[in-house]
Amino acid sequence: MSFLSEFKAFAMRGNVVDLAVGVVIGAAFGKIVTSLVNDIIMPPIGMLLGGVNFSDLSIALDEAGKVVIKYGAFIQTMIDFLIISMAIFLLIKALNKLQKPKEAAPAGPTQEELLIQIRDILKTK
Repeated sequence: MSFLSEFKAFAMRGNVVDLAVGVVIGAAFGKIVTSLVNDIIMPPIGMLLGGVNFSDLSIALDEAGKVVIKYGAFIQTMIDFLIISMAIFLLIKALNKLQKPKEAAPAGPTQEELLIQIRDILKTK
């Protein structure tokens, strides 16, 4: 089997294609949530905190201000993460409710039935 045909077989597997679709949709979803956080959620929070814009919060490590710790951007990213993870949790929860309940596996023998089977096996020996 040639390298190209092996690669084609690998790339066309269902799991790889599903993963690729999930990554693309996830990236688009991330942009939507980032816009939601930056443009809708954070302005009122900043207003409630006295006009603070989290993206501008930083600590300069040198006098020229060239070396900066941007802790506001970190706070913004953490809020993005929390909202994305909450949205994904709610989406998965809703999808799980829509799925048909799985049939329960047939119950195995009770302990008493197992003991009877063991006793019968020992009697036959």
